[in-house]
Amino acid sequence: MSVSANLLRRFAAGLLCGAWLGLPTLAAAQISTVECGSLVNAYGPYDYRVYKDSIEIQRVDQHHFTPLVEGLIKPIARHFGGDMDYTLRASPNHHRALITMARWSERLKNPTPPDASYTVDCYFDRAMRFAQDDLVVRMIYAGHLGRTGRKADALAQLDHVAAKADNAFTHYNAGLAYFDLQEFDKALKQAHAAARLGMPRTELRERLKAQGKWVELPAAPSPGVAANTAPPKP
Repeated sequence: MSVSANLLRRFAAGLLCGAWLGLPTLAAAQISTVECGSLVNAYGPYDYRVYKDSIEIQRVDQHHFTPLVEGLIKPIARHFGGDMDYTLRASPNHHRALITMARWSERLKNPTPPDASYTVDCYFDRAMRFAQDDLVVRMIYAGHLGRTGRKADALAQLDHVAAKADNAFTHYNAGLAYFDLQEFDKALKQAHAAARLGMPRTELRERLKAQGKWVELPAAPSPGVAANTAPPKP
């Protein structure tokens, strides 16, 4: 699934940028806890990457994050916000629930959907505090930030992802997200990084070509070329 294809307001305090960038000061961490709540929960919390297929997450999805909730068709609780709140307290970095919470907030044009315990920004803050190395969370958040008119904050998240990415898939999705923000040079750089790591998909390349922004990946010099250009031995 392309994060950019499925991919929210700054915190009221506006002092959490350090935590968003993975460089939390003590003051920022304290504000996050005050504004966005402790991560302690009666059930879990469970890391979605580790427990995604476990009975623990299956129970949550079965009772609180059904396909009807994920599709924003019919809530189980009074409002979708209550269903997703339970899900995101049990698993703060539940990727699909974060995507759905962001979509619901955007549709309502309300940063705190009915029956949600926190703002949508807080749910992302909680996810990043809980799983600081989860780059998917940051890409989902970047998409939301971009769609809600906060490009600088979205770029900060994507720059963090690009700096930490260690596989073709992450570089490629970061490139798609940069493209959506019309940051074509950064998108090209991520496309090249993904290609070097073996990414076969061509959508990003074709999108960059359509904008006249594609540049072919420079060919790596062969060992023979490198040997011919080496200075002669004394």
